[in-house]
Amino acid sequence: MKPTALITGASGGIGYEFAHLFAKAGYKLIVTARTEEKLEKLKQELSEHEVTIIPLDLSMPGAAEKLYHKVKDNGQTVEVLVNNAGFGLNGPFDELPLIEQQKMLQLNVNALTELTHHFLQDMKAAPLYDIPKGIINVASTAAFQPGPRMAVYYASKAYVLSLTEALVEELKGTGITITSLCPGATDTNFFKAAKAENTKLVNSTMSPKDVAKAGFLGFVKGKRVVIPGKANQSMAYAAKIIPRSIGAKLAHYVDRP
Repeated sequence: MKPTALITGASGGIGYEFAHLFAKAGYKLIVTARTEEKLEKLKQELSEHEVTIIPLDLSMPGAAEKLYHKVKDNGQTVEVLVNNAGFGLNGPFDELPLIEQQKMLQLNVNALTELTHHFLQDMKAAPLYDIPKGIINVASTAAFQPGPRMAVYYASKAYVLSLTEALVEELKGTGITITSLCPGATDTNFFKAAKAENTKLVNSTMSPKDVAKAGFLGFVKGKRVVIPGKANQSMAYAAKIIPRSIGAKLAHYVDRP
């Protein structure tokens, strides 16, 4: 029996590349994102593989539970969950629309937590131990320090990293791998959507293909945290030893237009 990977935010960027990697590895796919047209295009590209598309906006309250029940109603099981969907916003905290920041928390934090909770229980009961199974939570190098002008985004990714590392300890001996993928700046639509395309962050980006590959290989190897790229690894290490006030100043420097 083929295992199944559920990938959120699969219509582009890192999620799109994850879909291709897991399909190539022999997984059946369940892919979700807001835009049905883009999911249909992905399904056509992967026509030799079994792909189920579920168009859904996970930034809406209740959407994560709706996704879980759709999967169950289809009679499907999920051996790997990739919590990739997320977005950021750039600007002073008190000037950014509160409703948009609440949507960000709903997607980056609440939906990820709900999906992890639902599918983790199923994974514990699943008998497949001859293939990697578990969860990849896409965080960011933003998780390692405060981020002025992107305060809520940075805080949301710190939550994702902390949650993942805690679950690693809880799940020792279960055969379930939990990996936090912490990419730096990546060449996706993220910066345009965040209104951060004129910041210094875009001057040095990795390809989403390389980021997804690093996350996939790290997950297969059972790694707790994966930071793609040596420069990003150095930054994450530096964030552990320098005062957080200095880390905030550095983040403020690169996040300004």
